[in-house]
Amino acid sequence: MTEAVVATVAPAAVAEPVFVERRLGVAFWVSIGWVALVVVAAVLAGVLPLQDPLAIGDNAPRLGPSAAHLLGTDELGRDLLARVIFGSRTSLTVGFASIAFGLAVGGAMGLVAGYYGGRMDAALNGLSTVLLAFPALIFLLTVVTFLGQNLFDVTMTLGVLSVAPIARIIRANTLVYANREFVLAARALGARNRRILVREILPNVLPSALAFSLVAVAVVIVAEGALSFLGLSVRPPTPTWGGMIAEGGQVLAQDPLVALWPSVAMFATVLALNFAGDRLQVYFQVREGGL
Repeated sequence: MTEAVVATVAPAAVAEPVFVERRLGVAFWVSIGWVALVVVAAVLAGVLPLQDPLAIGDNAPRLGPSAAHLLGTDELGRDLLARVIFGSRTSLTVGFASIAFGLAVGGAMGLVAGYYGGRMDAALNGLSTVLLAFPALIFLLTVVTFLGQNLFDVTMTLGVLSVAPIARIIRANTLVYANREFVLAARALGARNRRILVREILPNVLPSALAFSLVAVAVVIVAEGALSFLGLSVRPPTPTWGGMIAEGGQVLAQDPLVALWPSVAMFATVLALNFAGDRLQVYFQVREGGL
């Protein structure tokens, strides 16, 4: 009787391994496709068949969308499609360039602090804490007051502000891998610290850094738009999404399209970057959990 029960229960007690195929999903690729489309349009804006975004009086003011003007014109007769595309140059340049600077500086700080530890970690971690504690708006106002409102200064200012959070993320991920078996094996074989950092730890830290960077670019684009709205970013007549939204806010009752189109462009781009970054973060966490 007992043997019969065991024979009956045993096959059901054996769990077969379940293999889950990891995919980024269609929505991720749609998001990346939108970001790529915006980037390509911004890069090729000068050669695309667009009207001059700064030309005043060439068209009738406040025209609705038509074949000649796909998004219409503003109160000065400027083509809104051309202004949205040329305005994307400022937002994307500030977003990607500032985060690239933050990755270069903050990434190096995080790697060194997380790998060496001790006094080096305490010093660099203290520096990042000071940067995080310093009021960002006061720093921006100071830079704009003394250096001026141009693309380079705004980009570098936001890049400096991105160093501390990126350094924290890289440091935390470096601590995870600093004492893993492959790192200990490299040390036992006599590998230098520089080689271990570059060849062993950095490739494992980069995926999470990439995921965080996409979200950070979205945050910086919104920040630049807010600065433009407050008149603290690149000066007119250079078109920016935030500047166009600010201009459209003044004539919102008469012509809401002036503020609508740059708002839609910024919203779609920020949403795509956030979704892609979040999806990459989940994807790489799953991969690390399966190691």
